[in-house]
Amino acid sequence: MNATVLLMAAPQGGEAGNPILSFLPIILMFVIFYFLLIRPQTKRQKEAEKMRSELKKGDHVITNGGIHGTIEGIKDNDVVLIKTATDTKLHIGRSAIATLKSK
Repeated sequence: MNATVLLMAAPQGGEAGNPILSFLPIILMFVIFYFLLIRPQTKRQKEAEKMRSELKKGDHVITNGGIHGTIEGIKDNDVVLIKTATDTKLHIGRSAIATLKSK
């Protein structure tokens, strides 16, 4: 019985710290992730959307699948007609265009 009384009367461990200081490492990690990962990714997405919205007839493009071609026309604002080097014409979704080739 004497041992249980000693355990219950054991001193508590120190003062309670500032709660903001305990969350500071987590907040700091979030800020680092934002500037290193999230912000550059959203910037790339905005640039890609801008490039896709400015496509016009005659642009040389590369699709996500690696097809190189020239835009022959744009239909319904989301379908692009591409002519390849072998004179094959393909209907490709505008979102499938990865980059513009320099002429």
